Amino acid sequence: MEHSAVVPSSIQDSVPPTRSAGATPRLLGAILQQRAGLSSAALQAALREQEEQRKQGGANFEGTRLGEILVRARAVTEEQVLQALGVQFDMQVLSELRPETCDPDLAQRIPINFAKQHRVLPMRRLPEENLVEVALSDPAAVHVLDEVRRAVDADVEPILAPAAQIVEAINKVYSRGRVEADLEQREEGETAETEEDVDLVDLSDEAPIIRWVNSVIFHAVRVGASDIHLEPREKELMVRYRIDGVLEEYKRAPRNFINSIIARVKIMAGLNIAEKRLPQDGRIRRKIAGKDIDMRVATVPTGFGERITIRLLDRSAVLLDLADIGFGDDHLALMHELIRRPHGILLVTGPTGSGKTTTLYAALAQINHPDINILTVEDPVEYQLDGISQIQVNPKIDLTFASAIRSFLRHDPDVIMVGEIRDQETAAMAITASLTGHLVFSTIHTNDAAGAITRLIDMGIEPFLVASSLSALLAQRLVRRLCIHCREAYEPAPQELERLGLRREDLFSRDGRVPQYKLKGPPPPPGRLYRPHAGGCPSCNKSGYAGRSAIYELLVVDDQIRALTLQKADASTIKRAALARGMRTLRGDGAYKVMAGITSTEEVMLVTAEDKE
Repeated sequence: MEHSAVVPSSIQDSVPPTRSAGATPRLLGAILQQRAGLSSAALQAALREQEEQRKQGGANFEGTRLGEILVRARAVTEEQVLQALGVQFDMQVLSELRPETCDPDLAQRIPINFAKQHRVLPMRRLPEENLVEVALSDPAAVHVLDEVRRAVDADVEPILAPAAQIVEAINKVYSRGRVEADLEQREEGETAETEEDVDLVDLSDEAPIIRWVNSVIFHAVRVGASDIHLEPREKELMVRYRIDGVLEEYKRAPRNFINSIIARVKIMAGLNIAEKRLPQDGRIRRKIAGKDIDMRVATVPTGFGERITIRLLDRSAVLLDLADIGFGDDHLALMHELIRRPHGILLVTGPTGSGKTTTLYAALAQINHPDINILTVEDPVEYQLDGISQIQVNPKIDLTFASAIRSFLRHDPDVIMVGEIRDQETAAMAITASLTGHLVFSTIHTNDAAGAITRLIDMGIEPFLVASSLSALLAQRLVRRLCIHCREAYEPAPQELERLGLRREDLFSRDGRVPQYKLKGPPPPPGRLYRPHAGGCPSCNKSGYAGRSAIYELLVVDDQIRALTLQKADASTIKRAALARGMRTLRGDGAYKVMAGITSTEEVMLVTAEDKE
């Protein structure tokens, strides 16, 4: 957990500073038992695991920190460990570290490599007290504070913060203060590239091209883009980023540099730079701003030159819990039951880029225990999961989804994840696996949950096989989250509430029928909703939105749905039956998320335009 928010804590913990006697325990495990409900069994298991690591590593080996072991075992959350360490070391805990509040000139006094290695960042100076506030991830790192004290020439006030947020803030703060090397892992023979915009007009050598391309990639990672588009136009090359699902222009380059830029990207991706007539696919792997980034590169010839699209995958990203990605408490309870069934198929449906794979990864992470054998076949493997065997399809050697599932059945799996059901053969193998006592997760492209049933039948699967194998279907879409720093409350018009399917009284009395969501900020005041601020703020790149959440439509296959499947009923009939039994539509789930202040009406209406129910 290199960038985990878990702060290091040793076995029954580093010796805390002297405190006055009282009811608060001095040991981390005891504090977590008292404040986070940690069970004695989970604590003892973690201590045994840590002691075993120490025995295997020798006298000078400390082993994995206790907090990390407990979080990995899902006995407590990272935030609970951080809060417990704050109590133990009598330190203030910062739940959110905002880079824009940090002084870049103060940060420059510490080398960036030292800051990243020790997860430490000077934030601001308090002149009246000659004191510098310092964000720190390890409360026991006294030697680090000593170095910082000497560097800033002042006393320091350590404040605990999540390690991942400190690393992210370091990257942003140092790049604000000065130009830093943008690609930490450079190819042999390349000079140090920087993030500054390089004017290509008067440059003729190759090094500026390298710097320019690297700056485009670095900035994309920094702003959280999912895709980079390099688009040749008649007079220039346009660079656009897709951030939170929306395309935004970043910069342009003169026409005479297009070939050099395209060739540079193709070299990085291992593609044939001489072939400009055919589409090509390649990959780039780099360590950028402390993150392991996989880039899938696709080229296609156009009238003005080769167009390139780069999909960015953060391999070091921490997998989110099901509650984090947008499930309400009612859907969450159903999902916990569905993903622990001994057999059956859970299908996640939706268009490309709707977060289906992320949902399946979150489900797998929930049930990933040593006593369960999980195998996955994907195209490509987007995230590495410890304890799970993951295979990437390779059609060139006839390693397809169907052939991989066929092979999996000889490896005694409990759970199989299939990246996507694209054809009749894959669908048939997935159903065979479920009927022989395996739990199968997969995705399929349909507009709603009910449409997946008819899609399988259209593929040529017998209705009785579909009815007997399917456990549930989950349709989803992604909506942008409102920035909690600048969103504004307002009183919605009656027409807006009608479009969402809400009544005005719903905004005052949020009774038991309204699901509860995991929120990052308080819900709107009674009678009001939130909308994005017109000008945004620095935290959200002035867009009014920061990050994305999913809205869901969960259809559990019961006896009535099975009967309709056997009758080859159409998707509309199946959906009406599910709605009559309490299913919530995509728009309905989106409306509740608007009520909770997670997203806006415009976002929900945009992604549920086809939802007529």
